[in-house]
Amino acid sequence: MSPLLRRTTKKTGRTAAERVVTLLSKPGCHLCDDARAVVEAVCAETGASWEEKDITQDEALNRAYWEQIPVVLVDGEQHTFWRVDAGRLRRELGA
Repeated sequence: MSPLLRRTTKKTGRTAAERVVTLLSKPGCHLCDDARAVVEAVCAETGASWEEKDITQDEALNRAYWEQIPVVLVDGEQHTFWRVDAGRLRRELGA
């Protein structure tokens, strides 16, 4: 795709495809299941990559986020927690 046609965010100057969304979750969390579906759909739509990290497997993440999960990070910065709004995530990704 031509660089002139790629959408970039004003904040980062990067396209959605250059952004990374991280879902912090834990097994058995129904809100995490809901968040995963939204993150997966928005990332598929925008071209952003995403990863999921289980906070029960990382002591530092568990200490930092156990009360807030699911947590969504965009490029390592907290975007939201508990409920993920698809429109807000799209806007953050510049789509």
